[in-house]
Amino acid sequence: MKRPYIICHMVTSLDGKVIGDYLKVERAAYFTDIYEKIHPRYESKAWMCGRVTMEEHFTLGHKLDLIHEDTPPISRTDYVANKNATSYAIAVDPSGRLGWTESSIESWNEHRTDGHIVEVLTEQVSDAYLSHLKKIGVSYIFGGKEQLNFTVVVEKLKNLFSIDKIMLEGGGFLNGSFLNEGLIDELSLILVPIADGASNSVTLFETSPFLNKTKPVNFFLKEVKKLDDSGLWLKYVTK
Repeated sequence: MKRPYIICHMVTSLDGKVIGDYLKVERAAYFTDIYEKIHPRYESKAWMCGRVTMEEHFTLGHKLDLIHEDTPPISRTDYVANKNATSYAIAVDPSGRLGWTESSIESWNEHRTDGHIVEVLTEQVSDAYLSHLKKIGVSYIFGGKEQLNFTVVVEKLKNLFSIDKIMLEGGGFLNGSFLNEGLIDELSLILVPIADGASNSVTLFETSPFLNKTKPVNFFLKEVKKLDDSGLWLKYVTK
């Protein structure tokens, strides 16, 4: 296969929400812990999240002051700062907005290892941002001129970083983009026995307005495990 095997690994409420107040309920902590314990079982050296998720949990809203940078033009070619990392944290950040200050994400629990950051960008990103990434040792690849083509992205991740398996971990619009391009091979879903109920919460797979009309995707049950406190771990494949 030209690209990595891709597992979408997520936690949702009973009504399919990936974010929301249900995650603040004390009972939900058990299921998010199970989610983290399952992660290393797949033995993947790469995990991927969208900009919103990365900003919320890792850059913590930090903004870079690059307005006054006098940067010469930089060619829109991929930059590999570390091709031998033990783990890769892949950040989908089309316009280059994440405020990274280091080249890796430190392990935040016993189930994760330090991850070398790879930014996934469009060619609309500024020269100043590319210069900053190079300065701090963050790798970056381009997935398109104005919009990302994730088929191109994942093929580059395999070719440039020898990544054979990716854990796709949201959010919902990133998951939906991969689903739309037929790039999800497996779904690992922790079902939390709480209904969120909010009408504006993001669900497991969302569709961006600029995407082509999506088609239904069939999933086939591979395994189901009952968890404590009425939860479920569902495993599906698409082929």
